[in-house]
Amino acid sequence: MNIGLIGLGKMGANLALQMKDKGLDPIVYNRSSEKTMSFINNGFKGALSLEALVEQLEKPRVIWLMVPSGETVDLLIDDLMLLLDSEDLVIDGGNSNYKDTIRRAEKLTAEGIKFMDIGTSGGTGGARNGACMMVGGSVEDYSAMEPVLSGLCVPGGLGHMGKSGSGHFVKMIHNGIEYGMMQAIAEGFDILKASSFDLDLAGISEVWGNGSIVASYLMDMTTSALKKNPELKGIADQVDSSGEGLWSLEAALEFGVPAYVLSAALFKRYESKQEERYTNKLLAAMRNEFGGHAIHREGE
Repeated sequence: MNIGLIGLGKMGANLALQMKDKGLDPIVYNRSSEKTMSFINNGFKGALSLEALVEQLEKPRVIWLMVPSGETVDLLIDDLMLLLDSEDLVIDGGNSNYKDTIRRAEKLTAEGIKFMDIGTSGGTGGARNGACMMVGGSVEDYSAMEPVLSGLCVPGGLGHMGKSGSGHFVKMIHNGIEYGMMQAIAEGFDILKASSFDLDLAGISEVWGNGSIVASYLMDMTTSALKKNPELKGIADQVDSSGEGLWSLEAALEFGVPAYVLSAALFKRYESKQEERYTNKLLAAMRNEFGGHAIHREGE
């Protein structure tokens, strides 16, 4: 199977590399032709326009979007609808709002074009070496794509969540949980740092990452960040929020579900724009480790 992959940012680029390793013959396209050409020059098939991308794909075509959520997705879908045929499949592998996903699925399926939403976790390392994927869409489409998707995931890291929108909904809640877990880790290390003991914080995180109850991928990323920069020098006390935490909290309010930790973690990120804390520096460093998210530097 050849797949048309649109979007060669941090996640898309690593997914393209894994696809090629797994023999999926991806054809890549990026809004920036320079990025596309860099992949072509490294042995990838590529296209410098959506029209050229669609023309190169075998029917029924599979188009996989790895682009930022919001208007970019809608504009791409509008353009693709003019080029695709009935039974072609569009996959949104980004972090779209699940309500937008439901609307897009209805729009595409009304024209006979299939649609799947795939919430992708594991950061850039997962995209490159084996991700965790939460899939929304019809049972038939999932069954057809399952062999391909399972090859891109770690064992046990793939599941069909339900109808269109469910993949992005589950990934949204996953990210809301992530906010709370990261906040707890960062606050714990802030307390360790404030103690009178001469503690090796990187060493502690490494010990905790092996056999302890709090061992996790996030703890591994904490270890990585602290080994690189134990004092987190140069990292500004600002932690961005990319949207999923807010959407998760909105869902909690809509469904009448108390979400104390999630809301506190989100508000702490907002607070980080106003108050300097080691906690927030470590949160920013963790986000950079697992997702390549930008770090604000002191003085910016």
